[in-house]
Amino acid sequence: MKRLKLAAWCVGLVVSCAAIPASLAAETKFPTRPVRLLVPYAPGGATDNTARLLANKLSEMWGQQVIVDNRAGGSGIIALELASNAAADGYTLMVGNVSTNAINETAFAKQMHFKPSQTLTGVTNLIELPHFFLVSGAVPVSSLKELIALAKKQKMSYASAGIASYPHLDVARFLKAAGIEMTHVPYKGGAGQMIPALISNETQFAFLNIASTIGHFKSGRLKPLTTSWPTRRPEFPEVPTMAEAGFPGIGTNAWNGLFAPAKLPKPLLNQIFSDVAKAMEASDMKAALEKQYMSVVLNKSPAEFQKFVETDVKGWAKVIQDNNIKIE
Repeated sequence: MKRLKLAAWCVGLVVSCAAIPASLAAETKFPTRPVRLLVPYAPGGATDNTARLLANKLSEMWGQQVIVDNRAGGSGIIALELASNAAADGYTLMVGNVSTNAINETAFAKQMHFKPSQTLTGVTNLIELPHFFLVSGAVPVSSLKELIALAKKQKMSYASAGIASYPHLDVARFLKAAGIEMTHVPYKGGAGQMIPALISNETQFAFLNIASTIGHFKSGRLKPLTTSWPTRRPEFPEVPTMAEAGFPGIGTNAWNGLFAPAKLPKPLLNQIFSDVAKAMEASDMKAALEKQYMSVVLNKSPAEFQKFVETDVKGWAKVIQDNNIKIE
């Protein structure tokens, strides 16, 4: 009998000890070491700026360094792959955007052996950035209606940040809806090359964000025709929205969002979501972003953002298919 009691006591001890690691794990504070925040571009630009502001704020909140790791190249594929293959422990996160995490899945399907919407999980959207359809200051039009009329009379070209970039796809959508044609001129250097080409009238039309163009609007070197923002922008109250100009639903307000490896445990995902939402809602964070014309746009939950991304992937796939856009 004593042996049976002793055996039972030993079994109970083993079971209790086996449960300790799980309970300790549940109580472990996150993070306890530096966190890597991947950015799919070189320093500078909206995505990098958003990531750096977020990293600084989270470092303050967490008491651990959040280190921005710029992994430019491959149209964002390099960073996407690193994030997808990282351990699902919260110590590797990524700030992606409409191009890397929505458009690329279809545009670069042949180049990628994975689907970002499946290998990564959305934490939350972070910001949106207003955009304008605009023309070179040398183009004698002041509205989309006048642009359409001019394009029907003479040859014109439009600039983009590369094949299948959203500045390319959004103009392609507009041209199709308007029933006009223009020659596409892609610039690998993005806005840094697009803007000089527009100012010199090398190309005439483009879709660009306000942060890159506002100084040129004020000087008259570039002219805004419409904004893709839901309402008129206070900086240019005379510029109509796309809906007011007769083209509702066309034009992307580029979003930046936070992503994590897909198998991140739900409790940790929810904790990171909560902390990031708190960081983004801070008054000093909002003020810093507003100086760059960015608006904080958060989701109610990680699940809501993940659903948004999956829907965006399908939407852009249709745009690419409808416009017969291919990247070999």
